[in-house]
Amino acid sequence: MTKRIGIGASLADFTRRDFLASSALTAALFTAALLLFPAGAKTDGKGLEATAQRSVSSSSPMPRR
Repeated sequence: MTKRIGIGASLADFTRRDFLASSALTAALFTAALLLFPAGAKTDGKGLEATAQRSVSSSSPMPRR
């Protein structure tokens, strides 16, 4: 039986199987991150925006042409 990492084992007890498993999990993590956050995605932010609005005053009429 092999010793597992995380229960006080030293780095010398890191087996080939542990290396392959951790490499596969790391690759799956990066693949999921790329699928969730694609590199070419635009972040235009159509959500909440603070826009300034001009108030329209009815006290001063607009000049006619």
